[in-house]
Amino acid sequence: MHAVLSKLPGTEITSPRASLAIPAPTTAQANPNARPGAEHKPAANHPAAQPKPPQKKRRSVARARLRALFDPGSFQEIGAEILHRSTDFGLEKRQMPGDGVVTGFGQIAGRTVYAYSQDRTILGGSLGEAHAKKITHLQDLALRTQSPLVGINDSGGARIQEGIDSLGGYGEIFRRNVQASGVIPQISLILGPCAGGAVYSPALTDFVGMVDRRSYMFLTGPKVVKTVTFEDVTVERLGGAAVHSGQTGVSHFLFADEMEAIQNVRRLLSYLPQNCHEPPPVPRNPGDPVDRMPAALERIVPAQARQPYDVREVVAEVVDRDSFLEVHQNWARNIVVGLARLGGHSVGIIANQPAHLAGVLDIDASRKAARFIRTCNAFRLPLVSFVDVPGFLPGTDQEHHGVIDHGAKLLYAYCEATVPKLSVILRKAYGGAYIVMSSRHVGGDCNLSWPTAEIAVMGAQGAVEILFSRQLAKEPDPAACAEKLKKDYEERFLSPQRAVERGFIDEVIAPCETRRTLCRYLHALKNKEESRQPRRNGNIPT
Repeated sequence: MHAVLSKLPGTEITSPRASLAIPAPTTAQANPNARPGAEHKPAANHPAAQPKPPQKKRRSVARARLRALFDPGSFQEIGAEILHRSTDFGLEKRQMPGDGVVTGFGQIAGRTVYAYSQDRTILGGSLGEAHAKKITHLQDLALRTQSPLVGINDSGGARIQEGIDSLGGYGEIFRRNVQASGVIPQISLILGPCAGGAVYSPALTDFVGMVDRRSYMFLTGPKVVKTVTFEDVTVERLGGAAVHSGQTGVSHFLFADEMEAIQNVRRLLSYLPQNCHEPPPVPRNPGDPVDRMPAALERIVPAQARQPYDVREVVAEVVDRDSFLEVHQNWARNIVVGLARLGGHSVGIIANQPAHLAGVLDIDASRKAARFIRTCNAFRLPLVSFVDVPGFLPGTDQEHHGVIDHGAKLLYAYCEATVPKLSVILRKAYGGAYIVMSSRHVGGDCNLSWPTAEIAVMGAQGAVEILFSRQLAKEPDPAACAEKLKKDYEERFLSPQRAVERGFIDEVIAPCETRRTLCRYLHALKNKEESRQPRRNGNIPT
């Protein structure tokens, strides 16, 4: 922890021993032969007679983190003198102003943001009644003022000495997380441990970031796991940043250190509006012309449907230069999601990734994309989908783990979204995956295709094997016949022209026209309004 915090100004931590006051010796201790009551005066050159330098005050790591988050000089603390009222287990003798959490508000790029930062140097950052009330008061203020909320978590969990008051505090925080969900942006940074019930608050927020080898999240720690299951596991393997950013998907971002984490929160907020009622911010000078023609696109995407490529290169060429911020980079890598700008406007990007598992949709990819789409829809970010998908991943593992329900989540998210939905089919879109990926059938507003794209129930090879199996069995040269049938199928059924004729594709465009065309449609759709049937809530598949 100290190695990382040394990068933040004003975060020096003095040793606990250095802050201990050593009592001055009594007269009897200093001179056993002195008369009782005589005052012992050390010699002028004795060290004890020299003036003592002022003791260095321990500076708060939690406050340093918040100062680094906010614009210089803009942080205003709230409730710095609050004390707990517990008297059990000697807590009445341990009164620390603030009760282990720093709360307040400030400016980020000139916009008001509320934030709290737990201080693990005070009672381990544990959450008690007063600690929780400070956080819930801040949550209430953020929701009343319709401003984003950032939580910096660094806590050992519930304060055991306060019992049910501590647990009740967590419940109050969780309820407010849900009330604010989809109304104001909520971002969580895990900059230390986050254990037990505490993990549910970050899980309820919009984005979670963790620092490699310094952040941990788990419901039960290694000791409990070993007691119950006899499994010997480290905190890193149980709930480290690499686990949650690469295996579980709990964390959206993995950072190398705290400064990178804090700076990325500032960048993330630059794409998001203050609340769901306001449009996202637009830079004064986007600096990238909307009619730029990226000629490199034809080189990036191979003509051969089975040859892999990195779709992030396509995204980088189409969106405003250096504007793509990838989300969930290490989890479910067969689909890419992230925030970007297109003509200066914030958009959400969803793109199949042929460089990993050929870009198929599976359980994790569906979960990842569905969650991201719903986040974008909540905060008025248009969706731009780059489609190159062969279908859903087959196999018993996927079927037995519920790919039907999880795939339906992605379908639900696209159907539910009311923001502008734009898509470009780059190379292929087969079967149910074609329908799911922002097609006209699920409410796509703008559906474009490149000239060489293939749109069908399945690829030509599989279709020929199914449709002409009996005919091929009778042919003297089945391979040559299959090749002829394959070419005929491709011409009749795979060309995007048929989809254009049916009205399912708006336009077939050259790759270099992708950016310009998307910018035009995005501008035309900026005032889109779409009503929904009144209801209590939708019932998304689990």
